[in-house]
Amino acid sequence: MSQESGAGGEPAAGTGRSARPLDEVDRRILDELVRDGRTSVRTLAERIHISRTNAYARVERLLRDGVITGFRAQVAPEAAGLGTSAYVALKIEQNTWREVSAELARVRYIEHAALLGGDHDVLALVRAPDNATLRDVVLGRVQSIAGVLSTRTWLVFDEFDGERSPWE
Repeated sequence: MSQESGAGGEPAAGTGRSARPLDEVDRRILDELVRDGRTSVRTLAERIHISRTNAYARVERLLRDGVITGFRAQVAPEAAGLGTSAYVALKIEQNTWREVSAELARVRYIEHAALLGGDHDVLALVRAPDNATLRDVVLGRVQSIAGVLSTRTWLVFDEFDGERSPWE
């Protein structure tokens, strides 16, 4: 049995493969939902020119297959009182990702963290109210986590989201 197949020939967990390939309609559904997760199934069906039944069934399948993992509000950090953003790169001891990531997940103001290949092991996006809080997060909380060897911080001066969805 290959590493890409689990029991019954299904893709093995963690291989990065979808349960089934996405077709053009699935990609258009994803594009619309990424733009506005509050879109009703009726509006979704009208926008992509399919029946409501088809739209509902496809959204349910995308949820069931784990392609859509949830719906959430997009928050403007500065308007929400988080005026300082930074990317923090971490070097960690080998084989400590599980423990370090569990601790990072508990640190307030860390929005996202990813395990990397390359010069740094982990990259975290921190959004804090101000530079003093950012300093406390990095120097006080992150650097005190067992397994963290060093950090490097880059302040974000400005940012934007891409104009094009990968689902278009």
